[in-house]
Order: sequence, then C-alpha cells, then structure tokens
Amino acid sequence: MKSSAWLRVGAILGGLAVAAGAFGAHMLEKQLSPRMLQVFETGVRYQMFHAIALLVVGMLGVIGGESRALKTAGWAFLVGTLLFSGSLYALALTEITKLGAVTPLGGVGFLAGWVALAFHRVGSKSAIGPDRGL
Repeated sequence: MKSSAWLRVGAILGGLAVAAGAFGAHMLEKQLSPRMLQVFETGVRYQMFHAIALLVVGMLGVIGGESRALKTAGWAFLVGTLLFSGSLYALALTEITKLGAVTPLGGVGFLAGWVALAFHRVGSKSAIGPDRGL
C-alpha cells in the first residue's frame, strides 16, 4: 500500500475509534457490565493508538520514501488493530469468552509493527533531517 493510503486508513480508523468510544460511553454504559465496558474501552484505546501509528507510517513514507519495513509496519498495525480491538469489541458485546483467544494475536501484530517501524530506513539516509528541511 502507498503512503497516502496508510494516511487514509489511519484517519478512518481514528474516526471509527472516536465513534466507538462515543457509542461505548453513551449507548453501552447501561447495557454492559463494568468489566465488559472496560474491555470495550481497551479496544477503543488501542485502536486509536494504532490509528495514530498508521498516520506516522504514512507521513514517514511521504517525507522520506517508502521501505519494506514501513509497509510491513503498516500491515502489522492494521491486522493487529482488526484482531486486537475487533476481538475485544466482540467479547464485550457478546461475552463469548473464547473470543479473547484472538486478542493476543493482535498484540503480536502490534509488536511486529513497532519492530518493523524501528527498522525503517536503517542503514540509509535518515527520513527526517537537515537535508529534508526538517
């Protein structure tokens, strides 16, 4: 995926996180147990963190050029969000505890994304620096 697409995906996931947070606070507060509401809110929080991470992936690609590590980070953040936050949303709404088994897979996706991001542009000219006007 191109950098501009990661910017769009990050923005969409960020907007959806705001909507999910509002839904949880206003519609689910009386429907869910305090524990399941907390589970839902954890999904929202991690979705927003990784929506911002996807915006960073997109911006780094625009500023300094794309790399295999950057693309890997983007995909890992996206898949991690779908698995981690998605499983927590489903767990909170259905209370099917087996869904919690999917959550760690999303966490692994997040970790892989951060590791991949750390390797972006290693061994080559920095994506951000005086030669880029930043």
